[in-house]
Amino acid sequence: MVLYDHLVHPRLLQSARGDAERIDVGMAAPQPLEQEAICYLLAEKAREGKIVARLKWGDPFIFDHGGAEALFLHEQGVRFEVVPGIPAGIGAASYAGVPLTYPGGGDTLTFVRGNEDEGKTRASVDWTSLARLDGTIVCYAGPDQLPHMLHALTSHGRPMEDSACLIYNGTLPSQETTLGTLAEIMQHVKQANDRRTAILIVGRVTALREHLRWFDSRPLFGKRILVTRPREQSAEFVELLEALGAQPIEAPMISIAPPSDWGPLDEACLHAGDFDWIVFSSGHAVDAFIGRLLASPLDLRSLKGAKLCAVGPATAERLSRYGLKVDLVPDEPRAEGVVRAMIDSGDMTGQKALLPRADIGREVIGDELRRRGAEVTEVVAYRTVALDLERSGGPDIYRMLLDRAIDVVTFTSPSAVRNFVELLGEEPAADLLRTTVVASIGPVTAQAATELNIHSTIVPTHYTIPALVDAIRSYFERAS
Repeated sequence: MVLYDHLVHPRLLQSARGDAERIDVGMAAPQPLEQEAICYLLAEKAREGKIVARLKWGDPFIFDHGGAEALFLHEQGVRFEVVPGIPAGIGAASYAGVPLTYPGGGDTLTFVRGNEDEGKTRASVDWTSLARLDGTIVCYAGPDQLPHMLHALTSHGRPMEDSACLIYNGTLPSQETTLGTLAEIMQHVKQANDRRTAILIVGRVTALREHLRWFDSRPLFGKRILVTRPREQSAEFVELLEALGAQPIEAPMISIAPPSDWGPLDEACLHAGDFDWIVFSSGHAVDAFIGRLLASPLDLRSLKGAKLCAVGPATAERLSRYGLKVDLVPDEPRAEGVVRAMIDSGDMTGQKALLPRADIGREVIGDELRRRGAEVTEVVAYRTVALDLERSGGPDIYRMLLDRAIDVVTFTSPSAVRNFVELLGEEPAADLLRTTVVASIGPVTAQAATELNIHSTIVPTHYTIPALVDAIRSYFERAS
């Protein structure tokens, strides 16, 4: 079981065990009654024999209720361990490009709590002494405390022209940072009336942000990109997007499932050495075929002289993980490219070719090779199954598109396009995507979208995930 704070990065939760229960227990500084319930929940679940992780934003013992929760567990006789973290005030500052200490920036660093256990509006601080300190002040500021903190600092002697920085959602892809004088920050807070918890930094060091900002200066920072790729395949895509500053929104349209009947694939594995060619159209086909081969009485030696063809470099790389070298990778990573490359490699007449593929895969390769005289065996290695996002706890795509909360919708297969349209409805999908950037991995996927009245704004020249990410980056760089 994982009990986590609202500001914890969603990607961290994917590290939890698949069957683990996940409970969002709210903001990092909940009200006392909510906190008491969390304490009892921790103890109760531990007594049930569960391994419980209390995942916090920042360090559990710095301006947080981690100490109170641990003390409660101690009193209840429940064993626990504490894993230190980076305090939110330090993490948010670093991600905003603000060094909290710097030569000439003052000799003190002070952290101020902005949420009192008793629910006070004002923090119990000697503001006069604090305002006079020559150094940096870092305030953990709740929405009700922030205006009072700013007023307290300026009314007790901190110059209105002093440099300051306000950070919302620090370290997250949605981070928002405002730099200005104390007077400008006060005006901004008054006008915005933002109800989120913030980190307020006051001091000369904040002026260095314009030189040291790195997180929110990345080319795709703040762009919310919908990833419809199957979760089993999305890791590389998500990591590349995050490295460029984007906020990936994972909403897989399909999942990968075993074939309804393993028999044909198992039979093909037993006679793998009888084929002249084995053609893999995806990494999933590789994993399914090699997995069943190794699960049989045979091993990789049974492939004998069969030549291996991979549709693209990613599929070739998947084969290399099993120690297999690929004989042929076409220049164009699509079915038509595979056919041309195989024909160019020699006469296909009488050649025996095995194609382990998806249940709804295109039949272009098999049909074209048969026309060239090859003897083709096609077997289903895996199935693509449409996912019900609502049941799986996925995002409300319709609402997000309606609210313009998605900047790019990506499609990496025709089946993803079709399931997306089936989920939203053909007319609503076409209507909503008319004002949204659509990125398709290649012409086949783009054509599937066109047939459903969806225009692909972005189609890379190379049909790979890295190329798709580069194309999205180039699009926004041109737009800016």
